[in-house]
Amino acid sequence: MSNFSQLQIVYVLTNPAMPGLVKIGKTTQEEVDQRMKQLYSTGVPVPFECVFACRVPDSSVVEKALHHAFGQLRINPTREFFRIEPDRIVSILKLLHVEEVTDTLEKSIEADATKADLQAGEELKRSRRPRMDFIELGIPLGAVLIYLEGEYEATVCGPKLVMFQETPCSLTMATRKVKGLPEDYSLQPAPFWTYNGKTLKEIYDSIYVIGDDE
Repeated sequence: MSNFSQLQIVYVLTNPAMPGLVKIGKTTQEEVDQRMKQLYSTGVPVPFECVFACRVPDSSVVEKALHHAFGQLRINPTREFFRIEPDRIVSILKLLHVEEVTDTLEKSIEADATKADLQAGEELKRSRRPRMDFIELGIPLGAVLIYLEGEYEATVCGPKLVMFQETPCSLTMATRKVKGLPEDYSLQPAPFWTYNGKTLKEIYDSIYVIGDDE
């Protein structure tokens, strides 16, 4: 059995400077610090953020499988970036019953970054495209949203609220209920709901184009 330092890791990273993109990569336990430092020295203006990381028996096999599964969403065949919601990747990794080590990578990233680096990343996130507002997206009160993967509906009852199963809540909370996820589980609901045949993410992206100045 491999010892702790030899165990391999697959990670899912995002970066505030690259909204909509996810990096799927691998490293080993003993090379975590070096790998995270390399990523931040490749020209990105702010540090990456670790959405999820886990130990696996063979990181090359798992990484290759993920790259193949989401190949159509890959930005460049020579780079590990994908235009995808991180939740989709994390869900697959969790099905493998892996041991999560997200905190390990996140602490490594924070250790290599200065206070100014981390603050810049937070400020960039705050200045990004605004939170989803149904009215601003042209979705009126009373509009019915359809869940993409099942027989569920939610009715818009406020700029950021829906009526779901006779209870007003955020669309994020409604999505957690549909998926059976904990109340503190982080996810973006927009890809999972449709209005007039388009996902809310498609509607949002058509209005707030990635790269536009707000």
